[in-house]
Amino acid sequence: MTRALPEPTYRRFVAGLGTFSLRPFDLAEDVTTLHSWVTQPYARYWGLLTASVADVHAEYLRIAESEHHQAFLGEHDGRPAFLMERYEPAYDAVGRTYDVAPGDIGMHVLVGPPTAPIPGFTGAVFETIMDSLFSDPLVDRVVVEPDVRNVKIQALNARMGFRKHSVVRLPDKQAWLSFCTRDQYADAHRMNEAG
Repeated sequence: MTRALPEPTYRRFVAGLGTFSLRPFDLAEDVTTLHSWVTQPYARYWGLLTASVADVHAEYLRIAESEHHQAFLGEHDGRPAFLMERYEPAYDAVGRTYDVAPGDIGMHVLVGPPTAPIPGFTGAVFETIMDSLFSDPLVDRVVVEPDVRNVKIQALNARMGFRKHSVVRLPDKQAWLSFCTRDQYADAHRMNEAG
């Protein structure tokens, strides 16, 4: 008998693209898929290029056992497509680089390798994540800290309303500390929809 996966905590339909959803990461079912993503050259900024399946399992077990960090598997039309991590900056190294405010939530995102490129897909993934984070009334601002060399995610962050704050030194990288408030995201969303 197949074990049931966790139910989605967030779901949205995007016209022309399909249904995007987020569900809690399942260690038993999702580690192999995630390992196949984080060991691809495009995921080098994730820092797990040479990781074994056991290494990835250990990292996500650590996250699962944390009270301040959660991982979610994102699905597109029911198939694994992306990963989102949500964390409380006050309990993370990034929280030592700025004055953490009530309502701050940290986020990491990794999109799985596409089987075929779909125009607008990555933007829809990012909007799904931002919408899910801001659906929590306690969240006022999203915090990200991409590697300074990762210009692709920095451009996507800017398109979604993030504003760069400062370059900070974290244990594993030099990063652009960036913030996006509800209003900044709403304004960027309107601009993106207007074309």
